[in-house]
Amino acid sequence: MTRPRFLADEDLRHGIVLAVRRLEPLLQITTVQEIALRASSDSDVLDFGANQGWLVLSHDVNTMRAAAERRVAEGLPMPGLFLIPQSRSTPDAAESLHLIWSASALEDWHDRVVYLPL
Repeated sequence: MTRPRFLADEDLRHGIVLAVRRLEPLLQITTVQEIALRASSDSDVLDFGANQGWLVLSHDVNTMRAAAERRVAEGLPMPGLFLIPQSRSTPDAAESLHLIWSASALEDWHDRVVYLPL
């Protein structure tokens, strides 16, 4: 079982990343800015996630979801996408990510688009 790890796209509120890190220091979460993917397309972020084993986090419920669905339809690997509406609170989002990390495996989310919090 491979523990989930998370890649926050450019538009995800940084407060969510910080809250997750405070909640569980062992949970791996990074941002596209931290790994030099700033200004990358949604497809490139999903591609990186698929190739490197990162589940993608985004507030972008329109274009990111469309890019993920397109990858699945084309038979390309899709790491799993978690969409967090802007209106959701930071603690709710952080707690949902912690739950996913503690109770599931990376492989459980392959080709899935999930809205948070759970």
